[in-house]
Amino acid sequence: MNIFICKFYNLNVNTYMFLKELTQRNVFYRKSKLGKKHLYYRDCIYVVMRCDSCNEIFTRPRGKMDPNRITNNVFHVCGKCDAKRFAQRKGKERKAVWDLPASSDLDISKL
Repeated sequence: MNIFICKFYNLNVNTYMFLKELTQRNVFYRKSKLGKKHLYYRDCIYVVMRCDSCNEIFTRPRGKMDPNRITNNVFHVCGKCDAKRFAQRKGKERKAVWDLPASSDLDISKL
């Protein structure tokens, strides 16, 4: 096994936030003009994701989300966590990168 992988593997960094999609079939009945009941189905697609703040798994309906946000390149926060507080914390981390002096020896891609 590679020494680099053993020494620098971090579960908080090396996880995917978009896990999978699930399809749920819902059954509904409607009544016609003549009073007869008709059966029909609606498929609802759910997205299973992992929260970037607390690492819990949660689901959201795909129709309620922007299609550009269903990737691993965007942060996702569950309903239990405070999204505004999470965004402020991430902004503070990004600002620390911009406030580094030019003579710093730190590699920006590793921050």
